[in-house]
Amino acid sequence: MVFGQVVIGPPGSGKTTYCNGMSQFLSLLGRKVAVVNLDPANDALPYECAINIEDLIKLSDVMAEHSLGPNGGLVYCMDYLEKNIDWLEGKLKPLIEDHYLLFDFPGQVELFFLHSNARSVINKLIKKLNLRLTAVHLIDAHLCCDPGKYVSALLLSLSTMLHLELPHINVLSKIDLIENYGNLAFNLDFYTDVQDLSYLQHHLEQDPRSAKYRKLTKELCDVIDDFGLVNFSTLDIQDKESVGNLVKLIDKSNGYIFSSIDSSAVEFSKIAAAPLDWDYYRTAAVQEKYMKDDEFVQQTSRMQ
Repeated sequence: MVFGQVVIGPPGSGKTTYCNGMSQFLSLLGRKVAVVNLDPANDALPYECAINIEDLIKLSDVMAEHSLGPNGGLVYCMDYLEKNIDWLEGKLKPLIEDHYLLFDFPGQVELFFLHSNARSVINKLIKKLNLRLTAVHLIDAHLCCDPGKYVSALLLSLSTMLHLELPHINVLSKIDLIENYGNLAFNLDFYTDVQDLSYLQHHLEQDPRSAKYRKLTKELCDVIDDFGLVNFSTLDIQDKESVGNLVKLIDKSNGYIFSSIDSSAVEFSKIAAAPLDWDYYRTAAVQEKYMKDDEFVQQTSRMQ
C-alpha cells in the first residue's frame, strides 16, 4: 500500500513551491519521498523529480506540431499520458515499495473539473498500483480579499471535489502574504469555514461589475451552501508548524496514520476521530528531529 498526494490548483497557486517544500519537510520526518512532475509546461523545477513527463512528451513539441495554444497543448499531453499510462506505471513500480509520492499536476483547472483524462490517469494508478492518494487543492489566499473571486474559488473547489472523487483537502496557500492585498471583509475563519455566504451579498453589490449578476451570484452561493462540502486549511510553506498541521490532515484523509498500526477497530476509530494534537510522531527520535531541525525553514526561505 502506497500513500501520496495529488497536488492541483490554478496557475500561480504555488503547486511547485508546495511540492518542493513538502518533499523537504517529509524527508525531515524520515520518509522517502519521490516527486512526480506531470506538468509538461513546468520546465524550471526547483526540486529533484523522480519521474518527469517531459521524458514522454513535451508541451513545446505538441504546440509546434499540432498548432495548439498552451491550453489545448496541455489537454493533448494529458490525453497522451492516459493512452500511455503503462509508461508511468513502469516508472512508478520501482518506487512504490518504500516511497511516499507527490504528483505535481498542471495548473489548467479544466483538467480537474471538466475533462476526464487527468481523473482517468489517477484512477488507473490507484487501481493498478494500490495507491492511497489525497487531492491537495491549492487556492491563492489573496482571492479572499475579493468577494467575487472568493465565490469563484469556492465553485472551482466544489466542482473539482465532485469530479475527482478523491479524499480532498482545499488549502489557502500563501496565507502569510494575505495582508499585502488589503483588509478582509470578515475574519479569516469566515473564509476557511465557508460560513453563511449571504453576508457576502452586500460586499458584492458594492462592485458595479458584480451588482448586475446579483441573482446569479446568490444562486451559486446557495449551491455551495447546499452541498456543504467546501472548507479550507491554511498554509504558510515557510512555517513548519503550518506545514505539519496540513500533513496531519492529509495523513488522516488517505489513511497513512493507520499504515503501521496493528490494533483493533476500536483503536482505529479513536485515532480517526482524534484532534490535530494527537500523538502523531511515532518515535521520540523523529519528534526531536522535527522540533529542532530548522533546515526546512531555511531552505524554503531561500526558495521564496
